[in-house]
Amino acid sequence: MNASLNYYFLKLQAIVLLVLNQKAAALERFEQMLALRPDDFYALASRAQVLAQLGRKDEALAAQERLAERHAGNLATWFNLGYMLEEAGQHARAEEAFHRVLEIDSKMDRAWYGLALVLIQARRFDEAVQALKKNTELQPMSPFGWYQLARVHVDRHEPDEAVKIIRHLKGFEPKVAAQLERETGLRATQSA
Repeated sequence: MNASLNYYFLKLQAIVLLVLNQKAAALERFEQMLALRPDDFYALASRAQVLAQLGRKDEALAAQERLAERHAGNLATWFNLGYMLEEAGQHARAEEAFHRVLEIDSKMDRAWYGLALVLIQARRFDEAVQALKKNTELQPMSPFGWYQLARVHVDRHEPDEAVKIIRHLKGFEPKVAAQLERETGLRATQSA
């Protein structure tokens, strides 16, 4: 069988194995695909994802880094790397990855959110506020950025700003607003 046909046969096998929840066997197929095409985006990305699903986090991170190295212009590659690095506690490297995403597409709201989480971990609250404001501009109906923004305002000893956000959330995410009220001890009325 020629190399191209062999590659597609392995890919088909990997897909079927994943459908059957045979991740370890699918991982073997991705390895074989990479032996044929070392820079193949699909095989590299799938390998990183399956390693993460199997709980092999260090290997998954190394695989994601390899993917980013080989496909440096791919936004999703850097985004996933950023979250994996953040989860691994490598905040400085995660920040770099999220900045790389934003260089590719400054309107990716989830990258602004990821960057904010890293900045919060580093206690760089002023920068986190800016990232969260950008996130909430791009995704105004998502409660996640608003929630984190309120928490940062509390950490910065700015309860009035946090109350404004709680009041805002009551208009479309009352459960999140109530959670913030419980967690912070702050109260906001609907109109004020």
